[in-house]
Amino acid sequence: MRSLARNKQKIYYALYGGKEEIRDEWGNLTGESHLTYGDPVEYRINVSAARGTADVEQFGINANYTKTMVTNDLSCPIDETTRLWIGIEPTKPHNYVVVSVAKSINSITYAIREVSVT
Repeated sequence: MRSLARNKQKIYYALYGGKEEIRDEWGNLTGESHLTYGDPVEYRINVSAARGTADVEQFGINANYTKTMVTNDLSCPIDETTRLWIGIEPTKPHNYVVVSVAKSINSITYAIREVSVT
């Protein structure tokens, strides 16, 4: 499957950077950590409309996702740990996360879920 340029829309993604340990005001480790992400990167990809029941469930019956994204760029770095901004600017909190990735010979399909981040 090839992606038509006219079907692509602009999104932003931030790749997972790792865990950073939290220190208290005296510089001691607290035993807690928080996740770090890289800077948001602009990308153009085909994003589906909201998923419906008439579609074939390629990620399984119980997969919890609201949309899919498809690209024929096999070097796309997006994976299950990536944060997404779809329809909003990256100055706001992210509004989607990747649930699953399905790679084929010619394309990559991503199952994504809308999240609410404060």
